[in-house]
Amino acid sequence: MVEIKSVGIIGAGQMGTGIAHVAALAGYDVTLNDLTREKIDAGLAIVEHNMQRQVGRGMITEEQMKEGLARIRPAQFLEQIGPSDIVIEAATEDEETKKTIFRALHGHLGPDTLLASNTSSISITRLASVTDRPEHFIGLHFMNPVPMMKLVEVIRGIATDAGTYDTAVSFAKSLGKTTTNAEDFPAFIVNRVLVPMINEAIYTLYEGVGTVDAIDTAMRLGANHPMGPLELGDFIGLDTVLNIMNVLYEGLADSKYRPCPLLVKYVEAGWLGRKTERGFYDYRGETPIPTR
Repeated sequence: MVEIKSVGIIGAGQMGTGIAHVAALAGYDVTLNDLTREKIDAGLAIVEHNMQRQVGRGMITEEQMKEGLARIRPAQFLEQIGPSDIVIEAATEDEETKKTIFRALHGHLGPDTLLASNTSSISITRLASVTDRPEHFIGLHFMNPVPMMKLVEVIRGIATDAGTYDTAVSFAKSLGKTTTNAEDFPAFIVNRVLVPMINEAIYTLYEGVGTVDAIDTAMRLGANHPMGPLELGDFIGLDTVLNIMNVLYEGLADSKYRPCPLLVKYVEAGWLGRKTERGFYDYRGETPIPTR
């Protein structure tokens, strides 16, 4: 098993910064990469903000926050993260984007560097096939928000060797996470169950069975869900929901995974949820207001 001491992360968005956050607090040296220095700096600001919230809640100390932030270094170029013991890709949920990143890493990695993807739905086997080390490639699907959620899905590709799997599980557990093994089928476990539920809630809205408020209230109070499915879709990002449904629909060839036309329309309109301030709710005011 490779001993992991340093972690390279590609993508300074919501997921990448969350992984950087927990890895740094766990004592790992972290290098954070994105397309521009501005995106990296914005990501570092998010990490600091979220750590400050943890200090305010008594979850970590001020000293732990300072030490954690000091362990994260910005890296605008892939060659700066290549020597890490494990490199985790946390870019947008698009297969070609991810493959482009893994191809670009060729020649920059150390001989024993492990590769991981934080994909929530895409085939690990296919992603691994464009790398020079498919046997050292694995899926590590962290849940959002990473600092709060306890689960990491670990997904082996067809070529992933036992040592890579064991190292990945040990690494995830060292971050205080619980791991579950998922086979390499579209959307794995969590999103195979969760995202079709969100899609079905959108169909329920589309067909006029209930309003946004009625559907979310029904599932919060009737099923004891902490968040209604439409509110959850906005939180995840409706573009991500659509991408996952397309992966399921194309990968399993089953009509029950057909994305709802209303979901497609919202994404076409650029109403992607919280990150664009409009989705099934309008977030531009003091309180969210349903848009349908």
